[in-house]
Amino acid sequence: MPRTLNAKAALDRHFLETRGRILEIAANLDRIAGGEGDSPNDHRLTQLQTAIDILRSNRPDKAAACQMAFSLSYEEAWNVPNAK
Repeated sequence: MPRTLNAKAALDRHFLETRGRILEIAANLDRIAGGEGDSPNDHRLTQLQTAIDILRSNRPDKAAACQMAFSLSYEEAWNVPNAK
């Protein structure tokens, strides 16, 4: 068996699982949108929108780019005791 699947084999193998995950994401976004109150300044909504935009793009590194969308910025002194 080849180490990587061709596009059709990958689609055959992962379509149903991916479809289910997309439906779950859509339902969660509906719950957020239909919830009471607003969260327009919540950084998590921005992260979700950024990740969705990445998924809709043609870039070849979608997984890495989505991971970076949810990652904190690097801070050199983050683990230095008593750093200011």
